[in-house]
Amino acid sequence: MIVYGRNVAKDLLKSSTKIQSIILQDGFNDKDLLSMIENAKIKVQYKPKHELDRLSDGVHQGIILTIPDYPYRDLNSVLNSDSDDVVVVLDHLEDPHNFGAIIRTCEAAGIHSIIIPKDRQVPVNATVMKTSVGTLDNMNIVSVANIASSLNRLKDAGYWIVGTALENSVDYREVDYSGKIALVIGNEGSGISQLVSRECDYLVKIPMYGKTNSLNASVAAGIMIYEVIRNRK
Repeated sequence: MIVYGRNVAKDLLKSSTKIQSIILQDGFNDKDLLSMIENAKIKVQYKPKHELDRLSDGVHQGIILTIPDYPYRDLNSVLNSDSDDVVVVLDHLEDPHNFGAIIRTCEAAGIHSIIIPKDRQVPVNATVMKTSVGTLDNMNIVSVANIASSLNRLKDAGYWIVGTALENSVDYREVDYSGKIALVIGNEGSGISQLVSRECDYLVKIPMYGKTNSLNASVAAGIMIYEVIRNRK
C-alpha cells in the first residue's frame, strides 16, 4: 500500500509497521524526518516532484512510503473479545475522510473495533491513514462479507443493534445504551440500507433545528458515539 505525507511518515517510523520503501522529493529537507529515516536504516530514493505527483492521489509533502496492505481482522476478533462492548458498523461509506475521522473519534472514545463490508466501502488507504492521524494502529478494523448477517451474529452474542436513520426513528437521546451496542452508521448519500435497517433493534435520529436535514457521516457518528459512551458512565 502506498501512503504519503510527513505526519503519516513520522507515525509509521515511530510504530512497528514495516516500511518497505521510501521515495523523497529532490531537495527534501525535513531534518527530523531525515534523521528518523537514517536511524531506521531505510534506504531512500530521490525523485523529482512530478514523479511523486504521479504516484500519489493527494498532497504528498515530498514523501511517499510503501507499506504492507492493512491487516483486516474477522468478526471473531469482536465476538471473542472481552472489551468490545461497543462497536461501530459502517454501512458502505464512500468518503475516506469520513472513515478516517470516525476511526479517530472511536479511538478517542475508547472504542476498539469498527466493522466494514468488503465491497462498496472505502478501504483503509492513504487518505484514511492520513485523516485518522496516527490512531489506526490502536484500532481493530474488521472486514466482513455481509453487514446484515454480521449484525445477526452480533445479536446472537448479546448486542443491541442501533442504526441511524431519518425516517421511522426516535430521538437518539431516548434509547438506553447500557448494554452491548453495535452502532450502525449509513452511507453518506443513502444512509443505511433497508436490509440493514431491518436488523436494527432501534432506529435513531439526531434532531435538525436548521434548514439542513442531515449531518456529515463522521459528525453524526461522533455525536452518536459520545452519546453511547455518556450513557455508560
